[in-house]
Amino acid sequence: MKRREFITLLGGSAIAWPLGARGQEPGRTYRLGVLSQALREEARYVAFIDELGRLGFIEGQNLSVDGQGFGLRPDQFAQHAAEQVKAKVDVIVCPGEVAIRAAQQATAAIPILGVSADMVDSGLVRSLANPGGNTTGVSILATELDGKRQSLLIELLAGARRIAALSDSSMAAARQLQALEDAARSRGVELTVHAVGKPDEIAPAIDAAKAAGASGLNVLASPLLNANRRIIIERTAVIGLPAIYQWPETAEEGGLAAYGPRFVQLYREQMARLLVKLLRGVKPADLPVEQPTRFELVINMKTANSLGLAIPPLMLAQADGLIE
Repeated sequence: MKRREFITLLGGSAIAWPLGARGQEPGRTYRLGVLSQALREEARYVAFIDELGRLGFIEGQNLSVDGQGFGLRPDQFAQHAAEQVKAKVDVIVCPGEVAIRAAQQATAAIPILGVSADMVDSGLVRSLANPGGNTTGVSILATELDGKRQSLLIELLAGARRIAALSDSSMAAARQLQALEDAARSRGVELTVHAVGKPDEIAPAIDAAKAAGASGLNVLASPLLNANRRIIIERTAVIGLPAIYQWPETAEEGGLAAYGPRFVQLYREQMARLLVKLLRGVKPADLPVEQPTRFELVINMKTANSLGLAIPPLMLAQADGLIE
């Protein structure tokens, strides 16, 4: 299998440590705040904490992780962010735009380490090279990758005349959705968008997409949709709707296909390293926002067979991973 690597100007270990960074302080316990819809047991967080330990920040010794910050609903972010500010945590980790905004509204002083769709376009930071303020992290190229996944879905469903996108109503910008519709139309395909704002809206939205005649579903980048991916995987299987996802790990969990950076790898290799720099005293304003550098296409052949779907030979040849 081929593995494609995309190198961005600011990605990876080429970023030098800014001047003024201090070393780790002996005898000190560093406090890590969290605002996340996902559970602590998820593989990305396990890898994240493990890597922090390898880099010298060991939970239970010199690192304390806020266990109450996992598994939150978005409407709980503001209150919990305020509690973390009151507790004087050293850094707040925020997956997703909604969580980052809640932390930014709660503090302009405590460093915020975020992962978001497009941190510049959404106004979370000033620029990739000079984020300014108290926020830095990883900007995951979600808009571009949502479009790439749509293109792959159309290739996968040769002859399809209508597909659907499942979007997060708290994230999806009208112009981005319009761009997806225009791109689909240019290939003779109609796109219907089904927006959700909470978990209990996901299954009905998938059913609505199927009822509207969609041949496939593009699950757009979103912490809400990723946190509830089991609902999507199971519902699309029941109604026989092929779907493509944001993270390669989702295809390994039973989703049909996925294209993007590996979530676990992103947390282990980029988020953990950025957090260590922040804990050692680098200011967020001086720490450039990174982007993913490696992307994978993974196809679950078991799921394809259960859907009665034949994967085009060219796509099989392009895949970085096949789940047999």
